[in-house]
Amino acid sequence: MFAACILLFVAILGGTALTLAYAPREHFALRICMGASTGLALLATIGFALASFLGMGRTTILVASGCLALPLLLLLSRNYRSNMLMEIKTTAQSFWVAVNRPSRTKIACFIFYVFIAVLLGLVFGRAVFEKPDGIYTGMANNLGDLPMHMQVIHSFTEGHNFPVQDPTYAGLRFTYPLLSDVLSAMLAKAGATIGQAMWLQGMILALAMTGLMHGWTLSLTGSRRAGFIAPLLLIFSGGLGWWQIFQDIRNSESGLLPLLANLPHDYTIMSSSIFRWGNSLTSLFVPQRSFLLGLPLAILIFHQWWLCLNSSSAESPPQAASGLRCGPGMAAAGVCAGMLPLIHAHSFAVVFGAAACLAILFRAWWRDWLLFFGIALAVALPQIFWLSHSTGVNAQKYLGWQLGWDRAGDNAFWFWFVNTGFFIPLLMAAIFWRRAGYQPSKRLLSFYSPFLLFFIVPNVMKLAPWIWDNIKVLFYWYVASIPLVACLLAHWLKQKSKFRWMAVGLLATLLLSGALDILRIITNTVELREFTRDGMATAKLITQIAPPQAVVLHAPAYDSPVFLTGRRSLLGFTGWIWSRGLDSSQRENDIRTIYIGGPDAPALLERYHVDYAMIGPQERYFAPINQEFWSHYPLMSRIGEYQLYKIERGR
Repeated sequence: MFAACILLFVAILGGTALTLAYAPREHFALRICMGASTGLALLATIGFALASFLGMGRTTILVASGCLALPLLLLLSRNYRSNMLMEIKTTAQSFWVAVNRPSRTKIACFIFYVFIAVLLGLVFGRAVFEKPDGIYTGMANNLGDLPMHMQVIHSFTEGHNFPVQDPTYAGLRFTYPLLSDVLSAMLAKAGATIGQAMWLQGMILALAMTGLMHGWTLSLTGSRRAGFIAPLLLIFSGGLGWWQIFQDIRNSESGLLPLLANLPHDYTIMSSSIFRWGNSLTSLFVPQRSFLLGLPLAILIFHQWWLCLNSSSAESPPQAASGLRCGPGMAAAGVCAGMLPLIHAHSFAVVFGAAACLAILFRAWWRDWLLFFGIALAVALPQIFWLSHSTGVNAQKYLGWQLGWDRAGDNAFWFWFVNTGFFIPLLMAAIFWRRAGYQPSKRLLSFYSPFLLFFIVPNVMKLAPWIWDNIKVLFYWYVASIPLVACLLAHWLKQKSKFRWMAVGLLATLLLSGALDILRIITNTVELREFTRDGMATAKLITQIAPPQAVVLHAPAYDSPVFLTGRRSLLGFTGWIWSRGLDSSQRENDIRTIYIGGPDAPALLERYHVDYAMIGPQERYFAPINQEFWSHYPLMSRIGEYQLYKIERGR
């Protein structure tokens, strides 16, 4: 654990040192947030490149750490060193002034970030945890995602999965944004447990994302209040599902407080209902681990764009002859954008789509845009080439016409009002409302306008095999809209009129559903077992006796103990396979044929190069087991309900 923390510290320190080259005038706290997001992304990228040749071992981790320490050489320059020392001195002085003469603003800021840190720590602590009878998750939206990420991580730490093959679909290359799991694997190799690695990574990235959202909103709007409101809207996102709490109170026999300690369901996504938007923390940032690595980078990129485009007034834009206006910032944005394909492909598509639109809207900055695109493509194209060389992915499953996202048969306007509450009406007011003291600039509205496409396009097209995955694009519309909504609410909160109380009420309605979902997690209401203790013991045995790249046959369930071994599954959970554009139907039928001992079973085991086969509760549920057929193969272990057989091919 200590070595893993040192690895993260080096990555954050190196990323922070790099900010001196492209953001010399940022606040020290925001600089650390920038350094954390870029440092962890660089660590994962460099680690993956090294592991592809050296494997995931000590050498890879040490060399990657050395690469991340190289930016510290910038401090050999007198200018960089003096700037950093001045920032540290100024920050230390501000800290002591705040301690000795605390103001309401500084106290509020301190309490705000302590609250966010504690909240995030509690939530990520429930993502995966152990009890005497097995491994659990504390959130329903993580039930199916956690085992997949654990299998991918274990494939790097235990399965020697370099060059990378698909651990969930043996025989294919793994065309998936995998750097988030590479980073966790590096932390695990440095001494952390998988749970500790996930917690450390999630906490650092979520805190960095909070600070980056705060800083970007402050830069866009100039409002300190808006800067604090924006992270709340980001973390506690939700719709009008909180209204269901009144029905739950009526159905409860114990009253409100006991009900809050044991909430019966989520309030942002409810099965068989109109509610589909989901709280960002519980349905995106924790289960969709790649999103949490990609979003902070995207916000950093958006911020650098804004700083560049705002570097001169609209009345005197940079001229072609003047050259680059903000080269270092755009270059850094290009590097960050170029890393996104293997971090989070949807974020990469959003960033490039927004950049193309902004380059047209702000044509006077064409040299800066050329620099951005040139560097981004130079970094991204090798990754895109690597991802595109796959077998089995059906690209047609990713695109198609489908109106209204995931609304089923519900009215589109009602669907979006119920799922996002008053957010869209407030957004419209933020754009069109004009009063003394509140007037969003034309430049700000022009900068925001391309992000509206990320609401429109996912509402008319399917961008993934599973339509709900459109939220990975839709959410960027929400993120870009937050500063405008936060600015309007902040303006109303300053008013000594009915607008102040209206703003308080509206803000509460925007946060309450997400807060209830998060409360349900941190009160330990949800405990869903992923792996039993017998399953974990069987997985440990497999890691001891099976070669690292062995193929294991098991039922295509989401909770197979094989996912803890790092060995390759003949077929993992079919929901994972389908959502990535692969067709698993034939392989699923073949697996059923093998378990029932059909005439083709021995030939199928030979064809798929199966080394071991598991029979446990998941397999017995999946298909009737022909014990006579399996009696012809050596039984390696019997632990509880789990049996492990060795497949001797060529018999």
